[in-house]
Amino acid sequence: MKRQRTILPNNTNNDNNVFHVLSDEIIFIILDFLEKNPIDKKSFSLVCKSFHAAESKHRKKLKPLRSDHLARVLHRYPNGSHVDLTLCSRVPDASLVAISNACRSTLRSIDLSRSNCFSGIGLLSLAANCKNLVEIDLSNATELRDSAVAALAEAKNLERLWMGRCKMITDMGVGCIAVGCRKLRLINLKWCLRVSDLGVGLLAVKCKDLRSLDLSYLPITDRCLPSIFELQYLEDLVLEGCFSIDDDGLSAFKHGCKSLKKLDISSCQNISHVGLSALTSGSDGCLEQLVLSYGSPVTLALADSLGKLPTLQSIKLDGCLVTYAGLKAIGNWCISLRELSLSKCVGVTDEGLSSILKKHKNLQKLDITCCRKITYASIAQLSESCTALTSLRMESCTLVPREAFVLIGQRCQTLEEIDITDNEVDDEGLKSISRCSNLSSLKVGICLNITNDGVVNIGMRCSKLVELDLYRCTGISDSGISAIARGCPGLEVINIAYCKDITDSSLISLSKCSSLNTVESRGCPLITSLGLAAIAVGCKQLTKLDVKKCSNIDDAGMILLAHFSQNLRQINLSYTSVTDVGLLSLGSISCLQSLTILHLEGLSPSGLAAALLACGGLTKVKLQATFKSLLPQALYEHLEARGCVFQWRNKFFRHEAFWELTSSEFCRNSEVKQEGDQSTPMMGNPLGSCS
Repeated sequence: MKRQRTILPNNTNNDNNVFHVLSDEIIFIILDFLEKNPIDKKSFSLVCKSFHAAESKHRKKLKPLRSDHLARVLHRYPNGSHVDLTLCSRVPDASLVAISNACRSTLRSIDLSRSNCFSGIGLLSLAANCKNLVEIDLSNATELRDSAVAALAEAKNLERLWMGRCKMITDMGVGCIAVGCRKLRLINLKWCLRVSDLGVGLLAVKCKDLRSLDLSYLPITDRCLPSIFELQYLEDLVLEGCFSIDDDGLSAFKHGCKSLKKLDISSCQNISHVGLSALTSGSDGCLEQLVLSYGSPVTLALADSLGKLPTLQSIKLDGCLVTYAGLKAIGNWCISLRELSLSKCVGVTDEGLSSILKKHKNLQKLDITCCRKITYASIAQLSESCTALTSLRMESCTLVPREAFVLIGQRCQTLEEIDITDNEVDDEGLKSISRCSNLSSLKVGICLNITNDGVVNIGMRCSKLVELDLYRCTGISDSGISAIARGCPGLEVINIAYCKDITDSSLISLSKCSSLNTVESRGCPLITSLGLAAIAVGCKQLTKLDVKKCSNIDDAGMILLAHFSQNLRQINLSYTSVTDVGLLSLGSISCLQSLTILHLEGLSPSGLAAALLACGGLTKVKLQATFKSLLPQALYEHLEARGCVFQWRNKFFRHEAFWELTSSEFCRNSEVKQEGDQSTPMMGNPLGSCS
């Protein structure tokens, strides 16, 4: 029976709260609508005691900031069924025992993929006490051994298990899981380098209900494939980087695996059209997705062998050498592809690509990143044939002229994602693309021909935009960003790095985007702490901030950031004017995990030590190597015991990256290579991806 509170006549209960007439079930439905925004749920719980109690009973997903908060979290939320410990770098066995004792039959999943310090004792407690546990993620537990994994054999109802990069696990540990966890439907063993044919074979024999199996980069051979292909419910098989598998192994596919829908054999250089021909006779009309990236050349023979797969909808050939004959054969397939990826393929020409586009008119996703030989002709054919496209990625297609991008906006108006980084698109092209009213992601980094005029059109017409990348678009200033902020209220991610005319006015405009969680503004010298303060006050969901080389950011900005941005997890303050005082203030941000602080002239060893101790949740710190000898060894030991990893950088200060025109392409001698403090920008490396 639903529990319901009633208000007595004449207000005899002295309570005017109308919510007291609502059952818990109705209040829970209200809370379901607040799931997307944790701030709203927190506000709800602070209204009154009854709301606080209702929110405590309603919450099922728990994600504590640190393991030492766990006891309070478990006490406050007694009905937690999903525990996410990815923010807790150190999770000792005692924490897992506490979870198992508190949750017991309610716990259904636990994520330990970014945690360490636990062993078989903690895992055994979970497996023995939490009888309804169906999902556990142990990825990246590089020190976990067979004895610990064997404890999971007690989790008889376990259905999904991730053990990627558990490099100490051997066939013995996998065998224990196979024998004990017969209900497994998914298991991920990617990079478990000590697991061989024996362990995989045991899984296939004992776990008959497997639907998804990831064996990427395992030293397995053809010997284990027959038992895998006999799994009658298997739908998703990943064999990426299994270098010993060849055509003979795939021949076993003919005799089983009728349910397989997705097969990934990328980087398997020994598989040719001969082995792939086995898929034709063995798939029995089920295979929908095929990944052959970085494998054998796409020749006429290979394409012909795949053309006989009647249900194929998606094929990825990234990094493969392709021939015109192979592309033409794909164009002659009787099936109609929904997704095609030719990223970084050598040999893609207008003739070959057009032959595919003419046939596959229902294409929804196309990736032609770094196909440097295509020109206007390919885009013209694309816009004419594939009007149902939702995703187009064509970074660094440098021979495509600016006029071609106008066609995209005129004819492909269902696009939701466009990546035209490092291309010749101009304002007219952006104006045309703005007709794509469902656009949610737009990447135009290093497009040097665009100005505020083009960006204003995006802001006026693309109200659903969530992600915008303007990396090094030097023609963009405050008026363009202001238009984006006004027209795209749901914006979550923006990259304005090295847009040097951007000032505080842009950040003040962006502060109205309450969902903004990622701001990359490195190399914007006109930004000051005033603009940063506006972001801190207006964007409560901010989690990632990069203000590297914003020299006018100082302690005042940090103090306000510490007060208002309590969800901040990652920050880069390199080359700013922040001193000991500003850095120390960040200690009040309990969520802060990653801190990059290179070349801060106002930073002293004592101030750094105090700040590192104050920031109790840090898991990664990038520092100049000169500090290594200036801080006490005991401090390192204490922080490392807390789960923090230090990354030291030796490079000296370098001036701003310079550009030079070589062979009709822009080549960057970037600060990424010079300083080595960050291998890729936060939102991707627009140039490096095609190297």
